[in-house]
Amino acid sequence: MSRIGNKAIVLPAGVEITNKDNLVTVKGPKGELSREFSKDIEIKVDGSEITLHRPNDSKAMKMIHGTSRANLNNMVVGVSEGFKKELEMQGVGYRAQLQGQKLVLSVGKSHQDEVTAPEGITFEVPSATSIIVSGINKEVVGQTAAYIRSLRTPEPYKGKGIRYVGEYVRRKEGKTGK
Repeated sequence: MSRIGNKAIVLPAGVEITNKDNLVTVKGPKGELSREFSKDIEIKVDGSEITLHRPNDSKAMKMIHGTSRANLNNMVVGVSEGFKKELEMQGVGYRAQLQGQKLVLSVGKSHQDEVTAPEGITFEVPSATSIIVSGINKEVVGQTAAYIRSLRTPEPYKGKGIRYVGEYVRRKEGKTGK
């Protein structure tokens, strides 16, 4: 039984949803998102509540049911509140700068890395060592933050690199650190 798929999605005030042959468009105060869902899943909109129903209880249908509900809920939350990922940089000389829509990173390489913001994504640099990636599409926000982190992943000995705020980096003991 898909517990996630059976939960109803409540639409917040100011959010509109349209469904045409399982091409769902969600409009809200922050923007608009569209996604095509599986033809097997039936999407019903009753006032300010959305429910998803599957045709049978096969394992594949249960997986599609839960995933579809989670994706639709992420669309509703994205257009009403938005998503953000916070990154921090640790290391001597590591810093970030914002030049227009580009994020310029100095992370201990012989050159600076430039990251161009994808459509719908905004970068903020509150301090030289912290970065905030925000937008309405949860997948693109997470993918962009993961790409920035991959430019200098935290290394296990001193912990230098780019990490998510609150991320625990497991430290290794060096050869002489017994």
